[in-house]
Amino acid sequence: MFTWLCGGALAVCVLLVLVLMGILAVNGFGYFWQKPVDLVVLDDGTALMGEIHDREEIDEGDGPTGRFRIRMKLGNRDLTGSDFRWIDQDRIVDQSRPADALVLERMEWGNFYGSPVELRRDGELLVAGVMDIRSTLPSLHRKKLALLADIHELETGAIGDVNYEIEERTRALRKLQLGGGDPTRSDASQAEIDARNRAYRQLAEQLSVFREELLRETLVMEAADGTRQEVPIGSIVRAIEPNSLDTGEAVSLYFSRIREFLLDDPREANTEGGIFPAIFGTVMMVFIMVFAVTPLGVLAAVYMREYAKQGWVIRAIRIAVNNLAGVPSIVFGVFGLGFFVYLVGGSIDRLFYAENLPAPTFGTGGILWGSLTLALLTVPVVIVATEEGLAAVPRSTREGSLALGATKFETTWKVVVPASAPGILTGIILAMARAAGEVAPLMIVGMVKLAPSLPLDHHFPFVHLERKFMHLGFHIYDVGFQSPNVEATKPLVFATALLLVVIVSLMNLVATWVRNRLRSKYASSAV
Repeated sequence: MFTWLCGGALAVCVLLVLVLMGILAVNGFGYFWQKPVDLVVLDDGTALMGEIHDREEIDEGDGPTGRFRIRMKLGNRDLTGSDFRWIDQDRIVDQSRPADALVLERMEWGNFYGSPVELRRDGELLVAGVMDIRSTLPSLHRKKLALLADIHELETGAIGDVNYEIEERTRALRKLQLGGGDPTRSDASQAEIDARNRAYRQLAEQLSVFREELLRETLVMEAADGTRQEVPIGSIVRAIEPNSLDTGEAVSLYFSRIREFLLDDPREANTEGGIFPAIFGTVMMVFIMVFAVTPLGVLAAVYMREYAKQGWVIRAIRIAVNNLAGVPSIVFGVFGLGFFVYLVGGSIDRLFYAENLPAPTFGTGGILWGSLTLALLTVPVVIVATEEGLAAVPRSTREGSLALGATKFETTWKVVVPASAPGILTGIILAMARAAGEVAPLMIVGMVKLAPSLPLDHHFPFVHLERKFMHLGFHIYDVGFQSPNVEATKPLVFATALLLVVIVSLMNLVATWVRNRLRSKYASSAV
């Protein structure tokens, strides 16, 4: 009976996990599929164009009414102020799917739903008529996308390099001035800075020319109510004819959006575009945390289990470690802010980056301090798991090693610790899973809504641990609860949550695979 009860509890847990994953998958993957666009005419003559997302029965408090309403994504936020609208189906007098309907995914203001009217260049008519626009727009749009790529390369490449050189030379000049250096060297440094500033101005002029070229051509769109809007071709991410897509085109569009979601930067206050910086920040933070917490937790556990005299002091330390595991994570965040950021980071700034003060370098939140804060948060888990792994190594293994002439140190680090490696990895796996989902402490010690640059680039020292970073957990919170357009971003929350679960699962699977390999290697350890 007890066996059946345990099996049933396990089945319920597995079922709940599968249901959760199913909800995330259905809502997350459905976010990228293009729905057809409907033109709806209401009984008062109002015409609306958009995608139908939901249909529900109207509840007036007295039970089912038999009447339904639909929720349409109308887009055109720059004209209407909102993306969605509920419509009583009884008010619909006509509904169709126009073949000339066009959906524009824009850099700003979200989607635009309407019909193309004209193509203009510098305000002058270039092409008119739906068919002519259809034949001209794709090639023109590809040219604008290529120009956008050139602008991005110029901003992140040449301009970014010049900016970096100006900052480095300005810092060196200030350091020289603070140290009372040779005026001749100061003049030479200033001349180099002036040369870099001239190069920057030339690149900025080139960038301005590119941006002007980007906005020369515009597409005149007509909304369902007859309002016309000019949309610069360079601001269009995609131009889609949703009611004319065949299966292959729809699938290609679907995977194109997934690729954008995974590899591109966010736009429109994180409500559109990709989440690559958040993915990168999450994974990098977890790995830095693992590198910090593993030696700290393992060394503490080895000392308490193998070297320390077992008495009331060690028992008190174990109780304190177990109590640390129950401390709210926000407390660790406050500690990280006070100790790591203000004390350690401020001291580093005063010793090594005095020329940057009062602007902080390490004396402000960054990915290093966030990782170390999470290392302190998860170190009790690693200590407990490591101690259990060490305790599971048979006493005879230690005695056999000592009998063969090995020292205590050699026995511990060459026999006992390798044999307990599966238990150590179990603690690391649990620490990774908890750290990847923590948000509260990171909001205090370096995590931000939008990070302008990744903590990794081609400038020495290549890994910039002082930079702020993005995190998938905070991205979910920000998009789901802080966005000015929550209805439009709800599917994005499911997609990001699903991705976070997948990333944590993949990291855990890799660690579990390593643990199983070690377990089979040290099968005699009974771990």
